[in-house]
Amino acid sequence: MLGGIFLLTFLTWAWFAFIRPPVFGKRNAQRYGQILYRIILKGSPSELSVIADEVARSAKSLIRHATDKGEFKNYRRHEKEDKNPPKVTACANDILLLIADKRFCREIVESSPGTALAVFYEIGETQKYGVPVEIFSKNIVNEALANKDSFLFHEAEGYESGLIGYHKPLSQAMFSNYKMVEVIGTLLDPDIWDKRKWDAAQWKAYCRVVLMTLRDYVENDFWNHSFVLYRAKGYIEHAAFDLYKIDGIANSGWDDDVQARLRVVVEFIKDASEVLEKRGVPEGLQLRVREERGRESFYDHLVAIIFEVIFCASAVRSPASQCWWIQHNSVWGELFNFRSLNAAAGKVVKFKVRRLIYNEIADMARFPNFKGARIIGFCLNVMGITVTDQDYFHDSRALQKAVLSWTKKNYAWLHSYNPNVAEACLVDGITYDEGNRRLVKTYPVEGLRREPKYVYFDVDPPPPEVENP
Repeated sequence: MLGGIFLLTFLTWAWFAFIRPPVFGKRNAQRYGQILYRIILKGSPSELSVIADEVARSAKSLIRHATDKGEFKNYRRHEKEDKNPPKVTACANDILLLIADKRFCREIVESSPGTALAVFYEIGETQKYGVPVEIFSKNIVNEALANKDSFLFHEAEGYESGLIGYHKPLSQAMFSNYKMVEVIGTLLDPDIWDKRKWDAAQWKAYCRVVLMTLRDYVENDFWNHSFVLYRAKGYIEHAAFDLYKIDGIANSGWDDDVQARLRVVVEFIKDASEVLEKRGVPEGLQLRVREERGRESFYDHLVAIIFEVIFCASAVRSPASQCWWIQHNSVWGELFNFRSLNAAAGKVVKFKVRRLIYNEIADMARFPNFKGARIIGFCLNVMGITVTDQDYFHDSRALQKAVLSWTKKNYAWLHSYNPNVAEACLVDGITYDEGNRRLVKTYPVEGLRREPKYVYFDVDPPPPEVENP
């Protein structure tokens, strides 16, 4: 008798532990939530890793019973919510908030990524994008980016990760559905403090998932403004914000993290341009979008990234070799010379960039400022102070002529009006000869050059009232 009871107890335990473990449902909703609450509150890593696997089995039921606020949930902040939902619905909502605990998300990323896959796959299948997974989504992505052994780093490219790299199961489930990403709203939002510590590898992983969302957005919802992609644009354009730290440092190497992050951003720009090219330039796209009318497209957002990268690169002014490497070789040469971005979408992007740069410079005549001065210095450095007919400069020749024309007309005036701003227009190797009213580009003795070489660019005298105040 006792043996039979013991055997029955063992079989019952084995049934619920291995064969048919408990799954969230109407009958056990409250108890399921209470037990999960106690385990997560305790925070034991060993228990969290076990329960993370268990939650995966209930993902389908949790999403099915949770409240879907719909795709316009972010615009309904003042609408009244149902204060008395069914108990199973209320428990499902609470559990989806409960599993957003950072410690639990960390264990999911480390030991049970299948749980995240189950949750996001079910959201995609049911199209219940408005369930309360905003915090869970943000914490999963941030923990995955913090852990370089996570799915975001292994689901890279096929030639790096094999079959998983080709399929990208979890990345596809989370980021390839633009509508889901937009409605959830937090999948592309990194932690504001953590992202300041990201290195090039982490930024590369982030850019990769942004491109996945961008592809679906461009194909299916191009003309609508994307809030998540707009915020992602803002994060990416500042990935190399600290380039100024290597200004004046002669021994900054190619493999420095700040330079590596710059290369990641430039690669993102080129990849995003290819995504736009595959869709084709849409009819009716405005080449010039004025602030008072018209609306921006992702072309304009991509242009804003390029302009911000140029501005960050302009902070590196010396030594001359380092300045040339960052400004020309790493940025301008990658995007404008050698007929880069030469497809239809790329030409639209470059046109908008040239227009934006010239507008910034032209505004210097009205309001001299250090930002515009740095942009002038960048242009004079990467395009030179003499116009050539080489095909290499084809994409930038028109802008070069415009910049040199502005410089010839206004530099002497600017030097008289505000010498500090005028000085900010010049990088190492370019000086202003005030007596002869000309810019001097100096090529020092190096390599096979036995004597310094000088190139001169004459500027117009300032107006009389400025020259003789």
